[in-house]
Amino acid sequence: MALFLFTKNILAGVPIDVFNGGRHQRDFTYIDDIVEGVIAAVDHVAKPNPQWDSAAPDPASSSAPYKIYNIGNQRPVALLRYIDVLEQCLGRRAHKNLLPMQPGDLPDTFADVEALARDVDTGPAPIWKRV
Repeated sequence: MALFLFTKNILAGVPIDVFNGGRHQRDFTYIDDIVEGVIAAVDHVAKPNPQWDSAAPDPASSSAPYKIYNIGNQRPVALLRYIDVLEQCLGRRAHKNLLPMQPGDLPDTFADVEALARDVDTGPAPIWKRV
């Protein structure tokens, strides 16, 4: 969502709020890659464990299993670099309102796609295999 908010404000000459002084890193991922990952995961349903026992449950398996996958680019980008590229594309400089870290925010986030790469093989280099 930062792309749209930043673009709108830069074009309007409105300052953009940049938390943590811009020292964040984020894993920006193209939506088509997320959709590709979801479709690939849907085709690989988790298998039930026939020995699963509710009297002695194993939290790593189940009689009705599910899997949760991270899907992302797995290549974090510095937020100030992201803004710099956006400025270059728009041909305008951003007015940055540098702010402290927001409560509960993390300085760096990016997808760990190891489980998806291990469980799903979709052929030529999907986003989670382009490391």
